[in-house]
Amino acid sequence: MSFMPMNLAVLLPFRIFSHATRVLRIVAETPDGSFGLLPHRLDCVTALTPGILTYETEAEGEVYLAVDEGVLVKAGAEVLVSVRRATCGSDLDQLRATVVQEFLIVNARKNNLERVMARMEAGFMRRFVSLQHDQ
Repeated sequence: MSFMPMNLAVLLPFRIFSHATRVLRIVAETPDGSFGLLPHRLDCVTALTPGILTYETEAEGEVYLAVDEGVLVKAGAEVLVSVRRATCGSDLDQLRATVVQEFLIVNARKNNLERVMARMEAGFMRRFVSLQHDQ
């Protein structure tokens, strides 16, 4: 069996964040924990949680990316990672801080805002319906 390295593309909603060829291994964070991919792994799809995505190439060595939630798809030698936001760096502590401050906190605020908006809409609809019944 011949060794066939993977190609990795990290996609943001508005552009391609990074593209790497000859990737030897990938480690990503999923809702069930860390998830490792080697070139001969079966094709798969998994959800990603905010965290550190690590990949290794012969030319660059280990590369670390802080990624927001998204999806990882492996089809043959092609691996696509589609996430909302991403940033790269070599300092893992800084990347972990980015994940917490920029991804997790912002996601929590967005979820709270969506809950408040849903309650306001439900309240508006209840009052609107009660106005129709009063007439």
